[in-house]
Amino acid sequence: MSAIEELLVTSGLAVRDVAAPEVHAVYLHAGQLHVSPEPVQITTILGSCLAMCVWDEASGVGGMNHYMLPQDVGVNCNTPRYAKFAIRQLFDELLFAGARRSRLQARLFGGACVMASFQANGFDLGSRNVQVARQFLEDSGIPIVSEDVGGTHGRKVVFRTDTGLAMVRRV
Repeated sequence: MSAIEELLVTSGLAVRDVAAPEVHAVYLHAGQLHVSPEPVQITTILGSCLAMCVWDEASGVGGMNHYMLPQDVGVNCNTPRYAKFAIRQLFDELLFAGARRSRLQARLFGGACVMASFQANGFDLGSRNVQVARQFLEDSGIPIVSEDVGGTHGRKVVFRTDTGLAMVRRV
């Protein structure tokens, strides 16, 4: 059984919902993003990092970022490792690819507190990553249609840019 089929089984989704063989697959590492007007299946693994999946149903344009840090401090912050830059670049690329801001919808994943020593205060790195994403989307009037954030476990996320389908498995 392939990793995708295994993920679908554990998610309760049918194998027929899996990307067709002609759909391009992309793996995102921390500090990366990918946007496409073509069908792409984006996969990433998250701990305290956050992935924002954004999709325009009418145009079929979608994308995902994977950022690590909630605030840009110091020099060299113009990289998708930082929330502000990663979010801004994701939206710039979505609009350039043909999405319309008024039709965008978002899904949020990650933001776990994976280190036990930080779990007591509730304001760990993961929580701050989630807070930044929620605030940006609220300020922009973009609805969050689903999320799986927080907790103490990592997640594997698979997102389809053409359908907006997102599958999550805790790891």
